Amino acid sequence: MADEVSVLVEGGKAAAGATLGSALGPLGVNVGQVVAQINAETKQFAGMRVPVVIKVNPSNRTFTLVVGRPPVAALLLKEAGKEKGSGKPNSEVIGDVSLDAVRRIATAKGEDLEGRSVEEQMNQVIGTCVSLGLTVGGEDPRAVLKARVAARGAR
Repeated sequence: MADEVSVLVEGGKAAAGATLGSALGPLGVNVGQVVAQINAETKQFAGMRVPVVIKVNPSNRTFTLVVGRPPVAALLLKEAGKEKGSGKPNSEVIGDVSLDAVRRIATAKGEDLEGRSVEEQMNQVIGTCVSLGLTVGGEDPRAVLKARVAARGAR
């Protein structure tokens, strides 16, 4: 049975510091190799926190990585070029994302989202825009959701 270590790292910037070193050292794996592989597999998520599970086989000290996906909010903020969401999302708009970006994020998150179709998953992503203070295609995300639901009901 494999030992597992779960960490949250910044994409492409994992370090063999106290967190990883103290967790992996007793398992006998080469921490430098683990860090290098984590950085290689998470570099496309630069600037975002990424969940990573390191599975170590204690009998031969080999490891495998399971790299998760950043949260929807982090992907939206990166798309909008912002570091954090609005403190007053109902009255303060901090940026805008396109409907194409919403689709890309919904597709990338895939099974992590509850919707059965990409359209339903997009609605979840748009809902996250509400809480972050982001508009979608220059429109209030609530209005976009309402229009999408109405269009779907008309089919």
